[in-house]
Amino acid sequence: MTHNTPLSPRPLHDLTGGGRPRVTTTARLRSHGVSTAETNEQCRAGGPWQQLLPGVVLLHPGPPTSEERLHAVLMYAARERGTGVPAQPGGSRPHAPAYPEAMITGLAALTLHGFSSTPPLPSLDTIDVLVPRPRRLRSTGCARIVRTPVMPDPEHDTGVPVAPVARALADAVAELADAGTVRLLLTEAVRGGHCDPAAVVRELNQARLLSRPHVVDAVDSLLTEGRARAEDRLYRMVREYGLPDPVWNVDLRLPGGPYLGGLDAYWPDQAVAVELDTRAPRQDDDALWSEYARKREHLERLGITVVYITPRKLRDCPEQQATVLRTALMASADREPAAYVGVLPR
Repeated sequence: MTHNTPLSPRPLHDLTGGGRPRVTTTARLRSHGVSTAETNEQCRAGGPWQQLLPGVVLLHPGPPTSEERLHAVLMYAARERGTGVPAQPGGSRPHAPAYPEAMITGLAALTLHGFSSTPPLPSLDTIDVLVPRPRRLRSTGCARIVRTPVMPDPEHDTGVPVAPVARALADAVAELADAGTVRLLLTEAVRGGHCDPAAVVRELNQARLLSRPHVVDAVDSLLTEGRARAEDRLYRMVREYGLPDPVWNVDLRLPGGPYLGGLDAYWPDQAVAVELDTRAPRQDDDALWSEYARKREHLERLGITVVYITPRKLRDCPEQQATVLRTALMASADREPAAYVGVLPR
């Protein structure tokens, strides 16, 4: 073989064997001895290869699979343009391909997370890929660049790095103008157990999407549903862990005096109250927390113990929350009697 003998794709079996996606970068091809001229020749019209994105080559003539498109977008956006799906001993496929500073986000990520309300991958014209803000990249072909000042930790359950649900949801919503679609996505995120309402609202707020009326409407519906689910979990926790029955959803008022506030559960004999902390992290969060704190301080000055419980704690560790409540109820015997307050249904 002379130096003028053209290279063939055959030496590249380690890039395409073992069931790996048949897509790679021009830098990786060069590392296997394939010159830029040879790559261009192979990618000519009617040739055996195709250039999917700048610096990214599909090593077969037919249309790319969804998996190949995902890897192509990641290869295009990755910090190291030579990065591809690394070979493993024995030709096995890696669990977490290395794509520095790049991960799938938006609708494609939600589909990979198992959402049923998002389009299937083959029907998406573009795939969103999240990169750090300083990166000098442009959207092109099937790759849409989404920038962020702080990269979240990716999840690799699907075999490619994917943004967490709340972040992927915010990136998807940023491109959607239909109120029904936004509401559907937000609802599935919570009902499907993918993430808490607070996490969703936090990401939407950081993305400055809460100024859009159709997003605000969807968030209000989401928070209402999230509170209803948290109330159901609170009822179930009291029942399943044998706590005494409280009075539910009441307002407290001093006799002939001011309104003290509403509570989700109250044990009058022990002067112990529960309030679900379903605050969403919006722009006025500090003011809302100050209101919570003032209410708690006022009630505790009257001898009433207030226990705040978040929906996440009710979901993830109900036994621990039941123990906290039981301890507060038992400790009431050692406290000074609370002031008399009126208890009214809400």
